[in-house]
Amino acid sequence: MCDNPSFVLKGILDVEIQQKPVPEIDANEVLVEVKKTGICGSDVHFLLHGRIGNFIVEKPMVLGHESAGVVSKVGSSVTNVKVGDRVAMEPAAACRKCEACKEGRYQLCPDLICAATPPTDGTLARYYRLPSDFAYLLPPNLSLEDGAMMEPLSVAVHAVSKLGAMRSNQSVAVFGCGPVGLLCMAVAKALGASRVIAVDIIPGRLEFAKAYAATDIFLPPPMDKDESGVAFSVRNAQAMKEKLGIAEHGPRAIDLVLDASGAEVSIQTGIRITKSGGTFIQVGLGNLDVTIDMLVVICKELVLIGSFRYGPGDYPLAIALAASGKVDVKPLVSHRFPFTQAGEAFEITRTGKSPDGKGVIKVMISGPDVDINEF
Repeated sequence: MCDNPSFVLKGILDVEIQQKPVPEIDANEVLVEVKKTGICGSDVHFLLHGRIGNFIVEKPMVLGHESAGVVSKVGSSVTNVKVGDRVAMEPAAACRKCEACKEGRYQLCPDLICAATPPTDGTLARYYRLPSDFAYLLPPNLSLEDGAMMEPLSVAVHAVSKLGAMRSNQSVAVFGCGPVGLLCMAVAKALGASRVIAVDIIPGRLEFAKAYAATDIFLPPPMDKDESGVAFSVRNAQAMKEKLGIAEHGPRAIDLVLDASGAEVSIQTGIRITKSGGTFIQVGLGNLDVTIDMLVVICKELVLIGSFRYGPGDYPLAIALAASGKVDVKPLVSHRFPFTQAGEAFEITRTGKSPDGKGVIKVMISGPDVDINEF
């Protein structure tokens, strides 16, 4: 039955709403009627470039993966949710048999299937099927819009809590004040960070970060004419240390640095301000080939970790943080669109602001026939 309107990427900057078949589910799967979907930077990247690294869009693909909805149908073996339940959707499925899955790192499964990652269709549709244990019940005090925000919040939980192993009273710096960067700050604050430093090149974003979760903000100086990125990062790191009183050791040192920008100079600067023996987590994706000073890494014995999506326990912790009020995701939703205007939603996400000049943080698209004011 073709009653599944879907927002399809046909080619670079070529999208349209198409009718697709309603997915059939297996015994351990659920069919979710998608109500809210946030736009992620990766969705926009596929729209603009048709690829992210080795993930290449070779045939039409439904976009979207930050979603929540209502369970419409359950498989015969499903016991954790029932029809009518409101759920946050972890948009993936692993093989459950490989070494990575058995080690509890299913995000590294070689056969991992992820929504809106070629060739798998995404969640910007009326219906989406997923394993039942990847559908998480939403507490009554969380809206469906909040539920859609659990995906980027889980990215932040994975980076800060699981990989960064952040402990109470540690200091954290986050480069990039987009949605994921802001949520990394919020998670760090919720887990008891004594200091949360936000870094960005846009003053308005820094102001938002300070009001949202950061204790300190830093606006990098402009690059000098003909200055190399490496030379700038050395100067930028020194300026940051001087302005914010950052030390290499002791209570004024930065225990954990996360880069959510993907900008090469941010990565270079971040490594330089991380304390000796500290941890640097790469969350954002930008240039694939980045120059870093390995002498700094070696002499400081830094721990450098790449953060890829989320894994076991990340969604439940994200939901718990939001439900308890320790992380408030509501202020991040800056724009809302009906499903029929999904193209416009992507356009303002791409440009960074709406026609009225309001800056974009997170754009939310309602499902087909869902009122944008229905949260």
